[in-house]
Amino acid sequence: MTRFTDTLHDAAYTIWQASHQHPFLTELRDGTLATERFAFYMKQDYAYLKEYAKMFAYGSIKAKDLATMGLFAKLLDSTLNVEMELHRQYAERLGIPRQELEDTKPAPVTTAYTSYLLNAAAAGNLAELTAALLPCTWSYCEIGTAIAAHPGSLEHPFYGEWVEMYASEEFAKLNEWCMELMNQLAEGLPEGELALLTERFVTASRFEYLFWQMAYRMEEWPV
Repeated sequence: MTRFTDTLHDAAYTIWQASHQHPFLTELRDGTLATERFAFYMKQDYAYLKEYAKMFAYGSIKAKDLATMGLFAKLLDSTLNVEMELHRQYAERLGIPRQELEDTKPAPVTTAYTSYLLNAAAAGNLAELTAALLPCTWSYCEIGTAIAAHPGSLEHPFYGEWVEMYASEEFAKLNEWCMELMNQLAEGLPEGELALLTERFVTASRFEYLFWQMAYRMEEWPV
């Protein structure tokens, strides 16, 4: 039986493949990514995660049962205190003062992406929220797992820790929960509502690709 998440993955397949093949990720996998590009990514991803974490807070608000509320709270805690802590540690190794990291202004793609996510969270129901946030957790889980399978990637003295985090069993379990929630929320919905959820998922997937592109090109505001 086809699950709704299978439908979503098929809808965004070409976008996700393009992300997997993006030079930011292939060079990170090979250990050849320039540190200045990675530093730009880390700063922008930190600014992104500040807003993305709010999606989980919205999830707790819109959840109908305590178990779902609690798991969204767990995702919020994991983002703020595990994922963002990794960014803070990397910033120190890159010579970026913590205050500079905190003061990073979102670049155009970061601004557009987070605005789209928070609009879906505020204006939509829990299903729309989940469809919009899922490409981030799911694609990172896929990317981390794929890179980890590449010989030597986990042992890289600089990027190995990043790969290990997103390839971890804990991160995979959190992603699996998000996927299962998406399937539960989509069950029995009419075609029109499923189409809207698919649109949310595909658009967020496009933003994921644009984020890698922005980081590789180190794109700032033009003026």
